[in-house]
Amino acid sequence: MGTEVRVPTLGESVSEATVATWFKKPGDRVAADEMLCELETDKVTVEVHAPVAGRLVEIVAPEGTTVAVSALLAQIGAAEAGDEPAPEKTHAGAEAKAGAGESKMIDVMVPALGESVSEATVSTWFKKPGDTVAQDEMLCELETDKVSVEVPAPAAGVLAEILVTEGTTVAAGSKLALISSDGQGVAAAPKAETPKKTEAAPAQEPAPKKDVEDAPSARKAMAEAGLSPDAVQGTGRDGRIMKDDEARAVSGASQAAAPAPAP
Repeated sequence: MGTEVRVPTLGESVSEATVATWFKKPGDRVAADEMLCELETDKVTVEVHAPVAGRLVEIVAPEGTTVAVSALLAQIGAAEAGDEPAPEKTHAGAEAKAGAGESKMIDVMVPALGESVSEATVSTWFKKPGDTVAQDEMLCELETDKVSVEVPAPAAGVLAEILVTEGTTVAAGSKLALISSDGQGVAAAPKAETPKKTEAAPAQEPAPKKDVEDAPSARKAMAEAGLSPDAVQGTGRDGRIMKDDEARAVSGASQAAAPAPAP
């Protein structure tokens, strides 16, 4: 049975994109996570990677086609026995061995963030290690100076390890997490990355924010709540206000406004 390649989530308020370039053609062999095509939206350029290794059987949406989120782009079939190029035989053998008794780990990578955008901040993780995830299910949200970018699961499985904690700044193409295709190896996943949150945590002294642009989702939420940015303590890079900061400020204001219980 073939594996479907679908349009990933494209960011906040973006519902469709145009297929700009295919880097593979039907019949080509592809490796897991190898870039297949590039999509263009009004805001960002999004790379689409192969969810599994195999052979590109069919391109459903050719270049120039406008596609919606989750639309079918292509089909990947299993590679035919004996047709692997010599340099790839060792890799193919390793995959077969992994399928026989070892857990196959799939990388979750930072997607392309758009033109002239090279880094983002991990805003929110919606899953934790040990959780079962479906292919294309949203794992986390990244914030840049321009847009919020949702990161979907490249394959179904179990979230084995989160490599980058919330509040950490990451570059395009960085590894965010690992998904175990069969759920093995989750308990043994190291948690040495936990101290990174301390490294990424802002200094206690509030950083001047006059030259720092707050996250788009946070600005929208503050406007809807009628909250001034001066009343929110930002935990992002250089004191940048993230969506969670706005939520904490609103919660604190609600508790402060609650009437004291009668004696």
